[in-house]
Amino acid sequence: MKRLLALLCCLSATPLGAQDIVSYTTDQSYADAAFGLENAILNEGLVIDSVSHVGDMLARTRGDVGSEVELFAKADAYSFCSATVSREVMEINPMNIAFCPYNIFVAEMAGGDGEVIIGYRTFPEGEMQKVQELLDGLVRAAIGLE
Repeated sequence: MKRLLALLCCLSATPLGAQDIVSYTTDQSYADAAFGLENAILNEGLVIDSVSHVGDMLARTRGDVGSEVELFAKADAYSFCSATVSREVMEINPMNIAFCPYNIFVAEMAGGDGEVIIGYRTFPEGEMQKVQELLDGLVRAAIGLE
């Protein structure tokens, strides 16, 4: 129960230009959170289209761009779509295609205390809230909140 309350307290929306980020922190290992996310996505009958290894790319190119800053111990972004939800929101407004595929990130900060952050970008009010509810449910399932 204590862990659940700690995780619920960590829900935050962080400004990111025109969009916000919803993120949760967990004391699960990166591997456990990533495995939980993969399972949550697959358990919904969804297919992971790609996994972008953002942390590896930034580490690999750090010197090439003249930086010495190590950002992440590990960071990946999972891309996927839902035929059902996507069709529903795009039948209302075909321009909702701009939001597809949907992405959820998992990250552990470099030099941190092992805390893992998992989250997604928010979506506009209206029909796209259906997508946001899907992503929130997946993230919460991934770290054991559902």
